[in-house]
Amino acid sequence: MDRELFELGEQVGAALKSKDLVLTTAESCTGGWIGEVVTMISGSSAWYDRGFITYTNAAKQQMLLVKAATLREHGAVSEAVVREMAAGALAASGAQIAVSVSGVAGPTGGTPDKPVGTVCIGWARKGGAVRAETCRFDGDREAVRRQSVIRALKGVLDLAAGG
Repeated sequence: MDRELFELGEQVGAALKSKDLVLTTAESCTGGWIGEVVTMISGSSAWYDRGFITYTNAAKQQMLLVKAATLREHGAVSEAVVREMAAGALAASGAQIAVSVSGVAGPTGGTPDKPVGTVCIGWARKGGAVRAETCRFDGDREAVRRQSVIRALKGVLDLAAGG
């Protein structure tokens, strides 16, 4: 067990529970790793509703209602898509907070515009704005994915705190 991730999961759980908030996740390149971290914590069913693993564009459209036009115009690894993923996860769940991730974990798939390590993360809170950011992480596939999980969950902490 990864101690840093476990402690981050505990912090997220405590923050959500203290505000009576529930989380949902919409993951692509992390493949469910965010959900794994939060469900490592005993009692997480009190503050974690469900996770969507939407690795393909078709899954993003079917499960999270990401628009085909958004995917065409911006590509799956884009702030526009992760915003729609987060909003779609909120709409399809009983949660008040959503986090979404789509990226190029490598070692293949990178382009000059979106090199390996490019990851877009979105956060949404019911009744609030949806925000997103693009990160550039270094390292191999596992390192990129792990850094994505950490950044995603730190953003959940910020959102739960009212940020």
